[in-house]
Amino acid sequence: MPDSGLLFWMTVIFAVVFGLLAKFGFPVITEMVESRTRRINESLRLAREADDRIAALAKEQERIIAETRKEQDRILKDAALARENMIAQAKAQAADEAEKILNEARTHIEAEKESAIKEIRGQVAMLSVKIAEKILRRELSDDNAQMAFIDRMLDEVSRTDPERRS
Repeated sequence: MPDSGLLFWMTVIFAVVFGLLAKFGFPVITEMVESRTRRINESLRLAREADDRIAALAKEQERIIAETRKEQDRILKDAALARENMIAQAKAQAADEAEKILNEARTHIEAEKESAIKEIRGQVAMLSVKIAEKILRRELSDDNAQMAFIDRMLDEVSRTDPERRS
């Protein structure tokens, strides 16, 4: 056990140091602890606000993404409709063009047919004239036959055309 004088001075020094700490040290330490507690509480409040803002931004982001997807779907549907319309118009235009080409071909074929018929008729007429010429030459080879043919022709003309007789 320590000596009573030492114990006395230790008690007095402890009381003085405790008094000084109680008067000057503890309020500063308490103020620092309270200040730190306020800063921590303020930081926690700000962190909660930041979390709330982040949650709100996440919801806003999800809403914007959903709207963007809807807009994308609408644009894709519009593009598909436009494509369908373009295809339908192209088909209609192709059908019209094909009909026009067919009509032109039919007209051209008809014209060629008419031309061929005219050419054949002309050739038939030429052949008929040549055949008639050969037959007439053979039949009218002498003068008597020629005179008989002329008389027959005059008789036929006079019978079929009464106005010429007068």
